[in-house]
Amino acid sequence: MTTQLTKQGDQNSTNQRGEKLLAQAFDLLEQEVPERLAKFIHWLRNPKLRPYRLVIGTLCIIASFLWFLPVVGLEFLPLGLMLIAQDVPVLRAPTARLIFWLLAKWHALRARIQRFREQHGHG
Repeated sequence: MTTQLTKQGDQNSTNQRGEKLLAQAFDLLEQEVPERLAKFIHWLRNPKLRPYRLVIGTLCIIASFLWFLPVVGLEFLPLGLMLIAQDVPVLRAPTARLIFWLLAKWHALRARIQRFREQHGHG
């Protein structure tokens, strides 16, 4: 019984850490995107929108498998995971790490473009 309670306590602690990490990742993401998109992301994080997040997230993941079509692409996979992770505790920490990784890549790309422009007199 005590072991079971300990496991449940550890699980709750892990879920809370994942939730906090995901919230931080979303906050950083909202700072990087245009204002309208940031407002939309913030709106989607509303707990009342859980059913919509799950449906839209699932559709985005399915759409990512149709990457060869001109309208959809692989970018729908992380988008779908981000939406679903809000409500699925086991996905929170890995999705937060994915967002942090993507943001780091985005910052590196922006810095590289800026250096290129400075070296070639474009800005």
